Amino acid sequence: MRRLTKETYKIYWDHVRPYQWLAVLMLASLVVGTVVDVIVPIFYKRFFDVLAAGITSPAAKPALFNIIFIILGMHALGWVVWRVSIFANNYLQPRVMTDLANFSFEYLHQHSYGFFVNRFAGALVRKVNRFSGAFEGVADKLYWDLLPLALKTIGILGVLFYKNVLLGAAMLGWSVIFMAVNYALTMYKLKYDVEAAELNTKVTARLADTITNQVNIKIFARFRDELSAFRRLTNEEFRINYFTWNLGGYIESLQAALTIALEFGIFYLAIGLWSQGVLTVGDFVLLQAYVLQMVWRLWDFGRIFRQLYRNLADAEEMTEILMTPHEIKDQPHAKTLAVLKGAVEFDQVRFGYQDGQEVVNVSLAIAPGEKVGFVGPSGAGKTTLSALLLRFYDIDSGAIRIDGENIGEVTQESLRKNIALVPQEPILFHRTLAENIRYGKPEASDEEVIRAARLAHCDEFIERLPDKYETYVGERGIKLSGGERQRVAIARAILKSAPILVLDEATSSLDSHSELLIQDALGKLMEGKTTLVIAHRLSTIMRMDRIIVLKGGGVQETGTHQSLLANPASLYKKLWDLQAGGFIA
Repeated sequence: MRRLTKETYKIYWDHVRPYQWLAVLMLASLVVGTVVDVIVPIFYKRFFDVLAAGITSPAAKPALFNIIFIILGMHALGWVVWRVSIFANNYLQPRVMTDLANFSFEYLHQHSYGFFVNRFAGALVRKVNRFSGAFEGVADKLYWDLLPLALKTIGILGVLFYKNVLLGAAMLGWSVIFMAVNYALTMYKLKYDVEAAELNTKVTARLADTITNQVNIKIFARFRDELSAFRRLTNEEFRINYFTWNLGGYIESLQAALTIALEFGIFYLAIGLWSQGVLTVGDFVLLQAYVLQMVWRLWDFGRIFRQLYRNLADAEEMTEILMTPHEIKDQPHAKTLAVLKGAVEFDQVRFGYQDGQEVVNVSLAIAPGEKVGFVGPSGAGKTTLSALLLRFYDIDSGAIRIDGENIGEVTQESLRKNIALVPQEPILFHRTLAENIRYGKPEASDEEVIRAARLAHCDEFIERLPDKYETYVGERGIKLSGGERQRVAIARAILKSAPILVLDEATSSLDSHSELLIQDALGKLMEGKTTLVIAHRLSTIMRMDRIIVLKGGGVQETGTHQSLLANPASLYKKLWDLQAGGFIA
């Protein structure tokens, strides 16, 4: 994946911008809090200088009290500004994370049907969650770690240079060496961290794949083989984790050595300056406080960068999707489609999923209210025609018109509101049966939902369920049989009552008895509607006004059921004879 760090930062900042007043408040609070942390040790230095020089002096006690009250005031100020930072951050980060999740949802769902066909749903969900979650990690590392580190380092070095150039130079030299070594080792370790993360993903994917296919594992007695394969992956993961953890241990060992060197070196230098009368006892207190602050901040420098890069890597998976232009877009001034008649025209339409591989090349017109059946061998382009009508893909050339309006010049939402589709493999939401049926018409009353369910003969199985219409159907409708899912999809289409109806193998999962029942419902559903019926079972389209036989993406022949059967050389007759002869049920 190409690096998209700059784009990720831009997207994050664009979502922080609406709350920039809060970000400015947080920044100001951070600066003040950091300044307080740097200044307080200076007053402790004065305290110990007074204590060492004037322990018997009458003025020493008031001076000491004065200093500790100043320190108390500084700590109180620090307490206030850090609380402001914390509570402002407690609003800003969750708010921006929510906005990012909503933005990702909106942009993701505006991608085309083809975009989702080529991607795993689980992976997309993970990317959306990681993108908004990564903002928290990136913001924390920048705001709570790197920015305070930079401010505190500058402040401490400034005080030390003011106090003594040699001390400032020593601390600056050590800080540069410490951060350079840490950064170099962090970047070296990062590639192995990435490898470890990739292996973890493979282990997770393998585990998920075996759980999904646990029935196949049992049927084919492959448990031992799958266990061996899983162990090979986990052993490889152990190897890389063992190496990276040891590498982390070596880095921390080096950090500890550099810390010891700093403490020893700075105090060795300070003793020499003290012996010359340059430093006081209070200066040693100041040095100790600053050494502890620097070590505390810089100790996690490498880990901060590793976590920052890891968070950015998580975010960039979604950034890549957000930077991918939408394949199907409404024109700038797209009109709202209003279907009054329902005439459909495919005017010299050419389309291919890949360059040089044409799938559809047709010209045909469907009159308002006409019922047209589409048949043909697999790969003839039947389902593709319905996808093009719904504008799931943009055609390569030609035009598709509804009531004379080019569907490429109207909004996708208005187009799809006027078409009801019952697909070959309907997928339901993990919601109640009532919610799934009502999806075709959100404002429908309970009575309308029940009526649609009865017309589609859904009530036959719904009434047997303990919670009836409030029964949850499971993910993708898994709790229902294929035929039951299709009946729910038909009920949803009945409720939608769009002027154009597309049935793509709408009865393929039904048994013969259920199909007879639903044929009656579909007959009522098709009344007054322009209907396109795609079918392999030719018995389902016998009563169509017209049957169009497709082959190789083009129209092979057209006519009524009887006229096509009357032609001994027709492809339709050959298909009918195969099914009537019992080869295809």
